[in-house]
Amino acid sequence: MPTTRLFYIHDPMCSWCYAFRSSFSALQSNLPQSIRLIYLLGGLAPDSTTPMPESMRQTIQQNWRRIEQTVPEVRFNFEFWAVNTPIRSTYPACRALLAARKQSPDHEIPMLKAIQSAYYERAKNPSLTGTLLECAAEIGLDTSLFGKGLLSPAIEDELQQEIQLARNMGVSSYPSLRLQHNDELVAIRIDYLDYRSMLDEISHILQAA
Repeated sequence: MPTTRLFYIHDPMCSWCYAFRSSFSALQSNLPQSIRLIYLLGGLAPDSTTPMPESMRQTIQQNWRRIEQTVPEVRFNFEFWAVNTPIRSTYPACRALLAARKQSPDHEIPMLKAIQSAYYERAKNPSLTGTLLECAAEIGLDTSLFGKGLLSPAIEDELQQEIQLARNMGVSSYPSLRLQHNDELVAIRIDYLDYRSMLDEISHILQAA
């Protein structure tokens, strides 16, 4: 029987991915058991230590406000912009998910949720190693192993491989969904408000095969 896989391409510091959490969780709960769900890191912003320009800070805050208007249940803690020096760098948070996964695949999603909570709800900066170590401790990871993994060439190689795979799929924005079925790769339209439209689209593809 052909393997059917649903790829969720995301970044832990992508605000629209955070907005997608509820709808995506409902989709996961209702997916046919024949579908294997795979999380794939797209990598939104490479490593940097340069403070974010004021124009970019304003653009991202406007994006947060637009998300709150689009997905009413989502709220951001705008205190982040007052208490941090923002850096346009999401690769450290991406590597944190891979380092958590390395300790146990069961830790990847809790780590993702911890990073999103730290960033969007508690106004902490996941571009910083200290914040990521705090998140690792919160979910019960061995922080010594985690810290070593976070800086390891193996984790960096794994991140670059995932980023390249996402690009090969034609993904240029996050979140994105790609359904691989019968050797075909199909983009599933993201719905932030109702998982059923995505589930219907997936079901239609499976039934048409």
